[in-house]
Amino acid sequence: MGKGPLFIIPFRCTFGCDSNCVHCISAGKQALVDEVDTAGAKHVIDQISEFGATFFGLTGGEPFLRKDLPEIISYAKHKGLSVSIITDGHKMDNAAVKMLIDNQVRVSVSIDGTEKINDTIRGKGAYKAAVSAIKVFSKTNLLDCLVCTFAKTENNTTNVNKNDIVHVIELAQKNNARWAVFHGFVPFSKESLKADPTPQQYEWACNTLYDLMQEYKDQPEINVYIPFMARVAKQRGMPNFDDWYNNFFLGKCWFGKFLSIAENGEIIPCSYNDVYRAGNIKNKPLEHIWKDMESNEFFAKARDKNNLRGKCGICEYKHLCGGCRTAALFYTDDIHGSDPRCPYIPKNFK
Repeated sequence: MGKGPLFIIPFRCTFGCDSNCVHCISAGKQALVDEVDTAGAKHVIDQISEFGATFFGLTGGEPFLRKDLPEIISYAKHKGLSVSIITDGHKMDNAAVKMLIDNQVRVSVSIDGTEKINDTIRGKGAYKAAVSAIKVFSKTNLLDCLVCTFAKTENNTTNVNKNDIVHVIELAQKNNARWAVFHGFVPFSKESLKADPTPQQYEWACNTLYDLMQEYKDQPEINVYIPFMARVAKQRGMPNFDDWYNNFFLGKCWFGKFLSIAENGEIIPCSYNDVYRAGNIKNKPLEHIWKDMESNEFFAKARDKNNLRGKCGICEYKHLCGGCRTAALFYTDDIHGSDPRCPYIPKNFK
């Protein structure tokens, strides 16, 4: 274990979800007809094990909609993989809790702020379910992360404010979560762009989170899944920037440098990009798909920040940041285009 090129491989075990979060591609969706069955899920695990990953990450949709989830997790542990799961907690019953504890599964809980905004974004009752799960797994030392995704509702209500941000951090601190992770919205269609906060809101959020990182001093550790957080941290003079950027920061764009496995066995070159596929492990080993991605001209160009166009292309911070390629795709119809959610004006911009 642990000798492969990637530490963790996420498996979106189902596309289905019975929640209606404004920021999610799976909101209110049914499971897809071609999702892998139990034997197929075990083949996914075999491939991840052979690839040399350490962690098997279960995502959705809502993973607990799969009736065979206990068998899948048990098989992954049998293969020597550590297992993590992300959920909003609303399908968590006593049997599910016991199964996760028995298998020592690391749990991340999605929560987007205080009860009012969380339930506006995710649906009535979502906050209480999330907090219940947080408290349960805090007691077992299996609570990994609280994950807050920035979003905007149709009436322009948003969780991009200090009250909701601090609420998530305080919940993480109180319940001994390892991390509080703040995630920028990643669009999944042209229609979904309406849920994206404004560039000014993102800039405010990044600077506020930088201040909070200094205030909380890793109690808990605060991570930010927004590419231009790197530019903000550099501008603000973060101590030990290189170590933070290379060994901790989650917000780099991983398009073409990472992979996830979709519910039907297809390989996604980014956990948040459903436009492109790189192969299917039903008919090709994961190791071979990864090697093909490494040598593929399209993915090579997407990885090379010298190919960025527009404002990102001339930005002095492009090799630290470079924006989100998925956001650029839906905003500009160009995978190499600029990420317009960043308001920074490069020095060479005219």
